[in-house]
Amino acid sequence: MAKRSIDAGTISNKSKALTRQQASEIQPFGHLVPRPIALGESVCTKSVENLNQILADTITLRDLYKKHHWQVAGPTFYQLHLLFDKHYDEQNELVDTIAERIRLLGGVSVAMAHDVAETTSIPRPPKGREEVPVQISRLLHAHEIILKEARTMARQATEAGDDGTNDLLVSDVIRGNELQVWFVAEHVVEMPLVQAV
Repeated sequence: MAKRSIDAGTISNKSKALTRQQASEIQPFGHLVPRPIALGESVCTKSVENLNQILADTITLRDLYKKHHWQVAGPTFYQLHLLFDKHYDEQNELVDTIAERIRLLGGVSVAMAHDVAETTSIPRPPKGREEVPVQISRLLHAHEIILKEARTMARQATEAGDDGTNDLLVSDVIRGNELQVWFVAEHVVEMPLVQAV
């Protein structure tokens, strides 16, 4: 069998990564692709809208946990450093779950930082460091915003017959956030550290 000769330019062109490609969007934000999931378009549209709000707020809460993980200080540094990182990881998993539900319903999930910042209901923190009680208060307020939204949106999903979205909101968003609130709120209970009063 004879060896085929290929010049270096051909080899280089065939193995070169195709970068800087551009094309039109295949699905604009706010438009649904119908899926055969036995839910009407208006139900999917409302659920996607609600879930994108929860997603933007969950991304913001997730990032607040990472900010505070990096910037926490004081006698409870080690415990809070670890707790904030654990909650960050849990919120990060929740972000993925919510975004996948949005896609399953035929929608496009909010994803980029500037879009999240425009959408979130959670107040923006300062760029600098804050004291631990302020960090914790900020986290608890963010959880409360998400919990209020999720409860309202879960009821709307139930009324519309969207059991999958209701289940995600109740089982993942509400229960997960409630548990994190408990763990975080216990750090701002005024208790003696060394001697009981």
